[in-house]
Amino acid sequence: MEFDIQILLQQILNGLVLGSVYSLVALGYTMVYGILQLINFAHGDVLMVGAMVAVVLAPMMIAAGVHPIIALIVSIAAAIVVCVVLSLVIERLAYRPLRNAPRLAPLITAIGISIVIQTLVMIIWSPNPRVFPDLLPTNPIIMGEVVLAPKQLLILVVAGMMMYGLTTLVNKTKLGRAMRATAENPRIAGLMGVNANQVIAATFAIGAALAAVAGVLVALNYNIAQFTMGFMLGLKAFTAAVLGGIGNIAGAMVGGLLLGVIESLGAGYIGDLTGGFLGSHYQDIFAFMVLIIVLVFRPSGIMGERVADRA
Repeated sequence: MEFDIQILLQQILNGLVLGSVYSLVALGYTMVYGILQLINFAHGDVLMVGAMVAVVLAPMMIAAGVHPIIALIVSIAAAIVVCVVLSLVIERLAYRPLRNAPRLAPLITAIGISIVIQTLVMIIWSPNPRVFPDLLPTNPIIMGEVVLAPKQLLILVVAGMMMYGLTTLVNKTKLGRAMRATAENPRIAGLMGVNANQVIAATFAIGAALAAVAGVLVALNYNIAQFTMGFMLGLKAFTAAVLGGIGNIAGAMVGGLLLGVIESLGAGYIGDLTGGFLGSHYQDIFAFMVLIIVLVFRPSGIMGERVADRA
């Protein structure tokens, strides 16, 4: 295989776009785990609900003559509201009663909630994939050796802004300090006046908002949404969280970007080396190969875990 720097740069750029989505979703996993020691496997389905809300609203607004950019903004806002409400309901009804139960109980509950959400969405919106309209110009942007679609640029910009905003919130605000205190030791945080229930609810809400935006961006990028889209995306985002160090916010960001690049390069180069046997049709294998390798050789992830064990 002849080496081509242009192809390499293009694959890396495509990987960063994909990894940006993984990072947004992985942040939801890592924040909830950092505070509750819980893997919220329904998180990917919250993302899917956000995409389905947008895929219903956007065509309606376009048909009504609304400007595509306005339609996109309104769709994202509506998806955030629906996903935040859904996530808060899940936390209040499914997870809070099991907070002191053995760890296996909330894990099984999370899987059950995921199946319930998928089934309800399938009933409401039908199992058939739904087309998401092109709301941005389709003319490619030439950046030196690489080509970038406007929607890919939007994904990079929005993901970067949201990750920066979350980092600022966690490190610079009162809510962020309360989140870090609750993650460190919820009992002592409660004695210092921190309302653990409010902090946990806020964590679920923030994660859901990030997932909603990610869901709309994925639907926009691939022009399609369906009730199963959150399952594989959620598993890959979980892999990204483990890769970076679950419980570590910066690790989730790095892990997501790294996993996206690994997938993109793997599907491109390893696919060529194997004559297409491990090409784009098998790109999912690379994410889970990474998960196995990380769990075997560095279970704490690349950046470790800053959250101390709960007392």
